Amino acid sequence: MISELNMDVLEYTKSQNQIDTAFCSTNSEVAVKNIDFFLSTENPYLAATHAICEKLEDLNKQFKWIQSRNFIHSILSRVKTADSIVNKLQRKGLELSLESARQNLKDIAGVRVNCLYPDDIYLISEWLLSQKGIKLIRISDYVKSPKPNGYRSLHLIITIPVFLSPKSEVVKVEIQIRTIAMDFWASHEHEIFYKRTNTKATSASSELKDCADTIADVEKRMQRLFNLPILSSRFYFL
Repeated sequence: MISELNMDVLEYTKSQNQIDTAFCSTNSEVAVKNIDFFLSTENPYLAATHAICEKLEDLNKQFKWIQSRNFIHSILSRVKTADSIVNKLQRKGLELSLESARQNLKDIAGVRVNCLYPDDIYLISEWLLSQKGIKLIRISDYVKSPKPNGYRSLHLIITIPVFLSPKSEVVKVEIQIRTIAMDFWASHEHEIFYKRTNTKATSASSELKDCADTIADVEKRMQRLFNLPILSSRFYFL
């Protein structure tokens, strides 16, 4: 007699094999349908983003206890939709399969961390990477070496183990760490650049780059002000 647990394992294996077989298709509509089914029935990427967010929230509590301030301003997370995953596979000329997505796409799961000061970016990164179970795959430092358009952010590709009955899985997650000022620019750049025609976008690109440089200069000044020794409270009453 098969136990309920063993029956669950058999059903899981059967459904997983069906997904893997059905998802290997050149038909994008079929691929979208099947990957959407996978994400709705077994979503290790959602579990991974939850695990990362919990670790970051715990770290922020530690920062608050040690430094008497919150280093992290906000945490956002998302998992790509089935349409977005398939579209990216198509743009890269990759096989429309679940295994192809898992092996080749490193940003199916994403977490964005916003902080106040540029120095905080590296402290948050260092503390996060020191956490048990997290392994760094790749780092792209667009803060020290901004993209040509002015984009600034620290990107980490990491892996984290997640546990979904009846198995565990190591999942890739892209983590973007940037200041609220960098996020302000990036949000406007996306709104201005990607929703216009090529001609208008090109004409705006130079000014957007200037805005990015101006924001970066202001951030450096704010960082210097923050790093100044704390003045005695008596000065506030003069």
